[in-house]
Amino acid sequence: LLSYLSFLCRYFRWWYKKTRIEKKSAFIDLLCAVPLQQIYGCPLGGIGGGTITRGWRGEFCRWQLNPGLYHYETVIADQFTVCLRCKGQTVYQQVLSVERPSTLQGWNWGYCGHYAFYHALYPRAWTVYELPGQNVVLTCRQVSPVIPHDYKDSSLPVGVFIWEVENGRDEEVDVSIMFSLQNGTGTKEDRSGGHWNEPFAFEKEGERVAGVLLHHCTRVNPFTFAISAREKAGTGVTHLTAFNPAGSGREVWQDLLQDGRLDSPAGKSSPTEKGEVTAAAVCASCRVPAHGHRTLELALAWDMPRIHFGSKEKLHLRRYTRFFGSGGDAAPALSHHALTHYEEWEKKIEEWQKPILENSQLPSWYKSALFNELYFMTDGGTIWVELPPDCCAEDLQGPAGAGLSHLLPVLREYGRFAYLEGQEYRMYNTYDVHFYASFALVMLWPKLQISLQYDIAVTVLNEDVQPRQYLMCGQTAQVKLKNVVPHDIGDPDDEPWQRVNAYLMHDTADWKDLNLKFVLQVYRDYCLTHDSLYLRDMWPVCQAVMESELKFDTDNDGLIENGGFADQTYDAWVVNGASAYCGGLWLAAVCTMCKMAEVLGDAEIQQKYTDILSKGKEAFERMLWNGKYYNYDSSGSDTSVSIMSDQCAGQWFLGACGLDQGEFEVFPKSHVVSALKTIFEKNVMSFAGGTMGAVNGMTPDGVPDTSSVQSNEVWIGVVYALAATMIQEGLVEEGFHTAEGCYRTVWERLGMAFQTPEAYREKKVYRSLAYMRPLSIWSMQLALERRASRSPVPLQPPQVPIQP
Repeated sequence: LLSYLSFLCRYFRWWYKKTRIEKKSAFIDLLCAVPLQQIYGCPLGGIGGGTITRGWRGEFCRWQLNPGLYHYETVIADQFTVCLRCKGQTVYQQVLSVERPSTLQGWNWGYCGHYAFYHALYPRAWTVYELPGQNVVLTCRQVSPVIPHDYKDSSLPVGVFIWEVENGRDEEVDVSIMFSLQNGTGTKEDRSGGHWNEPFAFEKEGERVAGVLLHHCTRVNPFTFAISAREKAGTGVTHLTAFNPAGSGREVWQDLLQDGRLDSPAGKSSPTEKGEVTAAAVCASCRVPAHGHRTLELALAWDMPRIHFGSKEKLHLRRYTRFFGSGGDAAPALSHHALTHYEEWEKKIEEWQKPILENSQLPSWYKSALFNELYFMTDGGTIWVELPPDCCAEDLQGPAGAGLSHLLPVLREYGRFAYLEGQEYRMYNTYDVHFYASFALVMLWPKLQISLQYDIAVTVLNEDVQPRQYLMCGQTAQVKLKNVVPHDIGDPDDEPWQRVNAYLMHDTADWKDLNLKFVLQVYRDYCLTHDSLYLRDMWPVCQAVMESELKFDTDNDGLIENGGFADQTYDAWVVNGASAYCGGLWLAAVCTMCKMAEVLGDAEIQQKYTDILSKGKEAFERMLWNGKYYNYDSSGSDTSVSIMSDQCAGQWFLGACGLDQGEFEVFPKSHVVSALKTIFEKNVMSFAGGTMGAVNGMTPDGVPDTSSVQSNEVWIGVVYALAATMIQEGLVEEGFHTAEGCYRTVWERLGMAFQTPEAYREKKVYRSLAYMRPLSIWSMQLALERRASRSPVPLQPPQVPIQP
């Protein structure tokens, strides 16, 4: 209790200095958690250019334009409005929103939600509006360019809204869709003055789009919004350059009501005065014949090409600037590209998703979870930046990274990629968690995983000797040791890549899992990509981190020991001595070292780790196997016999690499299956009636382990990894049942769509909304694909000599 109170005092002093004196936000804010709002739908935007989330009721309500920093605010002026006209008269005009706000009261609000339906399958969403009493149905299809194995269009900060209009009337009807948008994101900067709007038209290759640019002229990270529509035969596009979204909005409403069009004034608006806000609107109109169908296409783009992180020390260019320039004038071209290429994007998205969606053996909830959990790939505070043109290898490598011969070519071609541990846990590329989430990246955008790994490798080989105090223990240690994998690559409110390890809770230099997770990912990446240049570059780094890890084998029995504190990803769950989790990861990493040495023809290292593996396997079984499962640890404490749901993490990765059988079998197959069946019986079926996934820790008598705040939680990303392990081992039904509990709890019972948390408890307590780890669901898909093909990874990948 005393140590906990000491921690709280240290944390509060640190929090007060950070938030009240330095005027920065805390990387983990234990005092001001983000409140749960059960409103979110599918986010807009590609990878690394910022995201704007729309709610399932149509509102624009979560903003991440400044890299890694979130603003949760519904901007009420950001709306779609429909106008129907018959025989020259407006018969129906309605904001397509259930809201009844205190501003813009000259508009017709309060659409009846009974007549609207929302569906999302990331990166697309559909909202159907059955306009009451009108015999007209509108379907808005929202599309973002999130396309596997695409490294151009997937980076674009755009979203497209395709409005399908079905006229069930016996007469033709003129239909207009107006898209209004405030200049800003609902922050106080919207009123800082100097913002202005202007109409634009952009024509290329016979295709023309038109709309309004909204220039948001802040001192740091200025940007431009573009709202636009596609002009084509039978479709007219009109606009209103500026209106006051804080007023009644009556002039806008009457303008549209009069003839179903906007006045389209020429020229730019005057810059706003301090305290003023401004907004704009674009309108697409067409005539729909009786019992006919027409399509209107609108888009939202945002151009914030040149960004500074919180420290404002370095200028970074976003990935999309490679294709659209960094001058801040790309919004028209982005809009045009989106409106003329979305059909191609949808074709690629459908080709990717269709085999899974049409597989009748897969349950519907799984199809929803698999694709919708991918929202975090873009909406995880994600950043994707270019290397500076004048960047050289020495700039990237630091004093000790000269051996990474393909570092510069990889990062020059594919840029640098980072995403947050969670929207509330603001650290980029948190590596113990990325270990789980990395399956989505390596399966869908493998070059980004390779790039991320090169960044980690550089950090491994260098050090940061600056001292700092850690909040949990109060001790001072240097920020980063050499030959140790970092916890993260930095805080977006500071200077990521330059200053790593934003995590101040523990000194992670003595964590037992980080180094092992690097080695395991290197070999897994190689198995899935067959990138021999990558393997050759990473091999010395793997040797360095494993050599560093060997010091944790204090008794030379081939098995590392935990240090009696929370020294791994379960950073509030103490573990002492040999452990199922870290010991299993260690043996798996040793096995992959043997395999990589074999592939690279390094006989000496292969023999070294073969000997360690032989000793370690024996020690692991002797110290931890109890006849049914692997004990939590070997300490002999009251909780050492806890049943840990993640005890087979090492086997999970070995199975993903095809190293779980024959000469490479590390854990006896019968023991693995027995452990998984015990977990299913105890952690799954004996917890919450088997309906909430697997609790992290369970006592042998079927009561959740309450020895720590984390042993009593369900971690969604861990459950998906557990389910994948079950599928790998033939327990397919058990795997699906286990994972389904998490999906039903998060997406249905708790209403946490597009904000899957790190953890929840049985009694509706949750922690850390919008978290990275649940991307591990893609390891389930890999396990299913391997099982279906029955020829996973070749057990003998091509030989790669160490010397080129």
